Amino acid sequence: MGGRIAREGTDMLAIGLMSGTSLDGIDAALIETDGEAFVRPIAFRGEPYSDAARAQLAEATRMALTFDKPRASPPVVAAGELITRAHVFAVHKLLADAGVAAADVDVIGFHGQTIAHRPDRRWTWQIGDGAAVARATGITTVSDFRSADVAAGGQGAPLLPVYHAALAAGLEGPVAVLNLGGVGNITFIPGGREMHDSREMSPERAQMSDRDGLVAFDTGPANGLIDSWVEAETGARYDAGGALAASGRVDETVLTAMLDHPFFDAPPPKSLDRNDFTIQPARGLSAADGAATLTAFTAATVAEALRHLPARPVRLLVAGGGRHNPTMLAMIADRTGLVVEPTDVLGWNGDALEAEGFAYMAVRTLKGLAISFPGTTGVPVAMAGGVVDRV
Repeated sequence: MGGRIAREGTDMLAIGLMSGTSLDGIDAALIETDGEAFVRPIAFRGEPYSDAARAQLAEATRMALTFDKPRASPPVVAAGELITRAHVFAVHKLLADAGVAAADVDVIGFHGQTIAHRPDRRWTWQIGDGAAVARATGITTVSDFRSADVAAGGQGAPLLPVYHAALAAGLEGPVAVLNLGGVGNITFIPGGREMHDSREMSPERAQMSDRDGLVAFDTGPANGLIDSWVEAETGARYDAGGALAASGRVDETVLTAMLDHPFFDAPPPKSLDRNDFTIQPARGLSAADGAATLTAFTAATVAEALRHLPARPVRLLVAGGGRHNPTMLAMIADRTGLVVEPTDVLGWNGDALEAEGFAYMAVRTLKGLAISFPGTTGVPVAMAGGVVDRV
């Protein structure tokens, strides 16, 4: 069985798969898109990891961080097989939910699981076998989205800005889209109404339109440190609703020390590994005070990030799991002086955005369009990315 072949210039059905550094599970999204101005979300589902799977992936990540370059080892190989199986299962469940046959889907964008990200060493490591996903689903699969960018001198992250720009094309700018996952990242979009439907432009202008003026970079830890702290102190996976942080007091001394890090003064583009920061500075605080301090740290890093944008955004739109934390959003609003809006107010599913983005980028890859740009990853020139496995 194979996916239908879409003709050049037509819209495609695409599945995007994302498993983030928070190790909470897989996001799977089905969209229809031309990889440029047109996007229509169709279906989304989340598949949580079991405790055993989370432990296995965490162990593979710990091991990968000790390596000077990616190399096979039994725990990493086993974790990669787990990721592949789990993502194939997620594809089948998503198709069943949507009532769509695999043969009608043109492409899967399979991010895999990041276990180490070292752009300073010219490598990034996402486990999972794109060819195996293609064989198991019968759908052409694009994977390994980041490696070409990193090999060319880019940061390999963030990659979602090109999708953010497509979604924000009708908005008055400048707009900032803040994604709060394990690590936070921000996309600056100078003026949505200046980004026209690429089908009304020359091919040369269409290629430029989704990247003109885009600036993007990682802001710092978002949910990652908070999740690690809460799990270590209470056994819970995360601070539900920000309740623990809301009951605590921010330790300003610890917060100031954590902000005294060269990453925050460095100009963009820049990116982080989830493990570049740790919860160690908060050790000795109560569970509630540690949660409050680490949540304030995330908020303060967002405020720091705004200093590096070309202009102050008129809207700060928030996607990712962090938008479900009202304590975090209130702290971000307080420290930035901006109204913080979950992307859902625009009809964007903030839980699905990353998965949708990799579906969108998979279509762009098939069409030979760029997915990373000098202003978003620091790559020298706009470039395509991803490895294509056809069926």
